[in-house]
Amino acid sequence: MTDPATPAGNVPDPVDWPTARRVARVVGGRDPLSLSYLGTSLDRDFTALTEEAEGYVADFTGLRGPGRATAAVLDRGGWVDANVESMRRLLAPLTQRLGERLASSAIAPLGRIVTGTEVGVLLGYLSQRVLGQYDLLVPEGASGDAVYYVGPNVLGLEKRFAFRPRDFRLWIAIHEVTHRAQFTGVPWLKSYFLSLVDKTLNIVEPDPRTLLDAMRRAGDELRRGRNPLDDGGIVGLFASREQRGVLDQVQALMSLLEGHGNFVMSELGRRHVAGEERMARILHTRRQASGLNSVVQKLLGFEMKMRQYDVGERFIRAVTDEAGLGVLDAAWQGPEALPTLEELRVPSQWLTRVGASSPAARATGTA
Repeated sequence: MTDPATPAGNVPDPVDWPTARRVARVVGGRDPLSLSYLGTSLDRDFTALTEEAEGYVADFTGLRGPGRATAAVLDRGGWVDANVESMRRLLAPLTQRLGERLASSAIAPLGRIVTGTEVGVLLGYLSQRVLGQYDLLVPEGASGDAVYYVGPNVLGLEKRFAFRPRDFRLWIAIHEVTHRAQFTGVPWLKSYFLSLVDKTLNIVEPDPRTLLDAMRRAGDELRRGRNPLDDGGIVGLFASREQRGVLDQVQALMSLLEGHGNFVMSELGRRHVAGEERMARILHTRRQASGLNSVVQKLLGFEMKMRQYDVGERFIRAVTDEAGLGVLDAAWQGPEALPTLEELRVPSQWLTRVGASSPAARATGTA
């Protein structure tokens, strides 16, 4: 039988994924709330609320994807398993190249275990924080679009802050199905995003020793209480200053999508979620929803130091205040219409470039 950690062609994978999975499950731990009567309502609620949220989001944004999302309530171990598989597929272009270098290396067996352990620690840490996640990396041909909800984490916050369960769960669902609407309602967006991921991974040419050193540094940073992926993710661990410039295009897209997700979540939350303002205030610093694959973002460095949620949401609010909600349709026309990082900071530049104007200006015939 082929070693599941070994890709086709007998090239050793530089990450021992079974080790990563085992370590992540240990680090993530088990929350006793998931075994209590409080957990029995999760499946029922999220199935119904995901469908409800999809209706709200479609009516508000005009983005309608085919079919319906599949809501799946997971424990932390289940979330780890799903994301290990997604990570393996996503990182394959990078791990294949690195595996070829490791093939004749004496440190390969130890290196794979060390790297798997460090990846597992990072995944375990994230599994304690994620509430919801739209998995855009589900393989082609799989049934449905997976929206994950991590039950123990949802229950823990509901208990800690006395959130009303139905309202809190609807609020989370709105955010996640907004991301599904983006990727399924804008036909070109998923393939474009994945092409940017491939481009990002292809700029990295680490050698085995560099990988080991980088992952050890990542582990040290995590033990000090700092996320080692905040300043560029895995790519940032290896990329030169010049290569990091390639990430700008990716970061601009992620800022737009996350900002749009938060904007929709906020606007619909005010209409349909009792206590939305308090939820937003309490969870602002925690960044409660994983959005577009929290692991993907952190591993690849798609979170800017300037905080892409805030930058993107300020941009969305600025352009919709100036030109109305319909102006966002221009951003979904094609990759060339997406705002750049500079335009995210100065929204008027994007409005000018796409030929948008305020309702008042259109009414008076002025530019």
